[in-house]
Amino acid sequence: MRSPTFRPLKREAPLPYKVLAGVEPCRQGWLVVSAKLQNVSMLPQAPEVMGSFAEILDARPGFTVLAVHLPIGLPDVATPGGRRCDRLARHLLGPRRGAAVISPPPRSAVEDAEGKGLSAVARSLLNRDVASYHQRTVYEFHPELSFYQLNDDRPLQHRKRTADGVTERMALLAERIKGMDRILELRPSSVDLARLLDASAGLWTARRLAARSVSRLPESPEWDEQGVRMELVR
Repeated sequence: MRSPTFRPLKREAPLPYKVLAGVEPCRQGWLVVSAKLQNVSMLPQAPEVMGSFAEILDARPGFTVLAVHLPIGLPDVATPGGRRCDRLARHLLGPRRGAAVISPPPRSAVEDAEGKGLSAVARSLLNRDVASYHQRTVYEFHPELSFYQLNDDRPLQHRKRTADGVTERMALLAERIKGMDRILELRPSSVDLARLLDASAGLWTARRLAARSVSRLPESPEWDEQGVRMELVR
């Protein structure tokens, strides 16, 4: 009797491009503004809303870099001013734009509050899909820090939901992201413009991560009890 012939599984051929995305929580789940990056050329894709973060992590083709507006590493105990990365971000942005940086509660407080009528953003803190090994792909960003970088390391002048704030942010994104008009034209009807611009700023930060030109706060990160880095990238 002939022995069966075993053939090694074929590996998928590597893609000729990287898939990047900025991710912003929204009422329907997660707004994903993605692009294909080939060499130095970036082609934005149609923004989409995904129902769960696990769906993003399991997407095929998989994302090479995800910049996510979500506290990924949670502190073990409450500290005045929150995590070190939050305090550094506020200092960098100044009192007006720095007020947008909200520190997450300790992990224990978030877990104790599960199921008690939490807001969509608070519920997103309960996300357990991001483990330490995902941080080769998943990074925490804050839109105001990304716009700070886009604006030559200067805080923006206007709040994001004002007409002047929208104009200010759109001008910065249009200057750096070719195809930004496509992102705007294909905005999902359920997503407001300010949130789309925030996710687009995340896409720009993902582009910087892919090029290894990103800045980190702090330069040497803290780690939470789950082994997850507590840092912000821009």
